Amino acid sequence: MSAPRSAFSRRDFLRYSGIMGAAAAISTTVSACGGPASTGSTGSGGNKDLATVVIGYGNDQSWDPTMTASAFAMAGNNHIYEGLVDTDPITRAPYPALATALPADTSATTWKFTLRQGAKWHDGQPVTVDDVLFTFDRVQDPSTLVSSFFTAWLKEVRKVDESTVELVFKFPFPDALQRLTIAKIMPKHVFGQPGAWDAAKNGKAVGSGPYKMTAHNPKSNTTFEAFADYNGPRKPAIKKMNWLSIVDASARVAKISGGSAEAQIADNVPYANVDQLRKQGLTVEGGKGMNHMFLMFNTGQKPFDDVRVRQALLYAIDTKKMIDVALKGHGTPASSFLNKENPAYAPAKTVYDYNPEKAKSLLSAAGVKNLSVNLMAVNVSWIADCLPTIANSWNAIGVKTSLEPQDTSALFTKMDQSQNYQVVAAASNPNQFGLDADLILRYNYTSGGTWMKYTKWDKSSDAKALFALMDRATRESDSAKKLELLHQYLDVIAEQAVLYPVLHTELMTAWNPKKLTGVRPQAYPGVNLLQAKRL
Repeated sequence: MSAPRSAFSRRDFLRYSGIMGAAAAISTTVSACGGPASTGSTGSGGNKDLATVVIGYGNDQSWDPTMTASAFAMAGNNHIYEGLVDTDPITRAPYPALATALPADTSATTWKFTLRQGAKWHDGQPVTVDDVLFTFDRVQDPSTLVSSFFTAWLKEVRKVDESTVELVFKFPFPDALQRLTIAKIMPKHVFGQPGAWDAAKNGKAVGSGPYKMTAHNPKSNTTFEAFADYNGPRKPAIKKMNWLSIVDASARVAKISGGSAEAQIADNVPYANVDQLRKQGLTVEGGKGMNHMFLMFNTGQKPFDDVRVRQALLYAIDTKKMIDVALKGHGTPASSFLNKENPAYAPAKTVYDYNPEKAKSLLSAAGVKNLSVNLMAVNVSWIADCLPTIANSWNAIGVKTSLEPQDTSALFTKMDQSQNYQVVAAASNPNQFGLDADLILRYNYTSGGTWMKYTKWDKSSDAKALFALMDRATRESDSAKKLELLHQYLDVIAEQAVLYPVLHTELMTAWNPKKLTGVRPQAYPGVNLLQAKRL
């Protein structure tokens, strides 16, 4: 494999991923077909060959599958690219995609995959084993966003013959089966060229999946059409799709409202509009998952280096009131880092139920008086709606609170530049990558990782002990013992409260059942229409 490049930086993470809605502007307009594309909508209400989709996130962040956590791009890439193995978007059950079969023994330390015969790239070239090796070389490069999901357990990927590859593990790791969907196989003859990764970031996409990108207009729309030569397991039933990027909530709702609505489906539906849309005949359903608001403390600044202060501020929040008022009931107080629907969930030993008296007692025990907190926050609409409850809760225990919501990219640029901060409220949803707890926790709690550097905590003895416990859990082959270790380190994370969820929310999707069928709401941003049909 090629020599590794420099480790993936925090600035790159935010610039390429837009993980919490950052709108990093991409100035160039890229057309995948080489010609101009309409930047407007297409009036598809009566056109049964076309599905118009409204996505509540920007399409102007990275489209490189190895360097993105953009909700829009990841959802689009799931229609464009395939892994050796992919997973159902809702159940996350694995199925062979570019591979012909799943491994017979997931506890083995080598897995062989035979490529699907006749698989082609969208430019007509055949998919080869060399493309798989090229992709995994990229995936294991520490400069990429996804490398942390593979490097702990994947030793190498090697060519067996012209149609077979072998993955060699460092130790048995059955969770790799679901995780392989993150490694979207990419054509070497396209992305092995000079400057090709920049082109991928800016919207160039050539996959082997059911849909090919036909045009990409940052800040406006991205279009797709069914790939005629696709011979894989989930054939496209919709001929063309136009995905509109509409971040503004009112404009997004307007696009799917009324009898002459242009779009047939929209994600990220505001809670306040659910009843209105249902009365208009739309189906509006939610997906409960990892989507959460978290608080992140700067432990390099006193008194937030004291665990009792961090705990006090969490105990003080009237989370139920926040859910009832700001989220219209579409949320659940966090009782673990994981949401209750996760297969590995168990309530943590420390649960931050609303307890202002305990909060005051903890502050007193820490010797903290007359504390003033500046709460910085991303300007995501539902996060902004939650902030007044936090401020009122903290003020009620004698903590003078000021709120500072701001553009996400601006907020994290300040922390990239090591500007001082006290506490940050933000949103995240690692379920875009998968459901397994090891992935979710390493997304946030990794030595030297983006989030741990922000907290100034990862060099502490407590952090080092946590990372060691996480490594033990990753390597544990016995499933029961692995789960026990997982729950142990979830308890540590809950007790330390360095970066911790306040609540988990329900994401709402709306669609017209008279014009679109086969839709299932996701518990993470975006949509998946691989099994949908236009009526």
